[in-house]
Amino acid sequence: MFEIRKPPSPLDAVSPSRSVFLAGSIEMGQAEDWQTSVANSLCDLDLTVLNPRRDEWDASWEQSIHNPNFREQVEWELAAQERAGTIVMYFSPATTAPITLLELGLFARSGKAIVCCPDGFWRKGNVEIVCARYGVPMVETLGDLSESVRSRLAT
Repeated sequence: MFEIRKPPSPLDAVSPSRSVFLAGSIEMGQAEDWQTSVANSLCDLDLTVLNPRRDEWDASWEQSIHNPNFREQVEWELAAQERAGTIVMYFSPATTAPITLLELGLFARSGKAIVCCPDGFWRKGNVEIVCARYGVPMVETLGDLSESVRSRLAT
């Protein structure tokens, strides 16, 4: 069964071996909604997609540990990445993706990451070096990213 979960939905029933977290460019809604495209490309699989693009996001929320809504969002994202069997990371060339760079640093050694970093991303060289050093598969297109997820789940 295919399912998409977004914050703040519970994660306790999510199977790590059949789940994918969609880390990557959002930048307060400025990035294209690539998460929907990738999720739709995987909808024929028995899979839970963990999509951090919250439906009721409020850009006026103060980004502070003291803001309960913001803290709930960030903690959900961290817990979802820890639980997921696969973490895909997309670095859109139209964004700077500071949080995704942070997440790559957190999860590069986990063995769970697959990265899509097209030409034009402002720190592509850094991403390439981290991926090469820690054996993180890296692809150029969102289509290749979806195929990499399918390949990983088939093994």
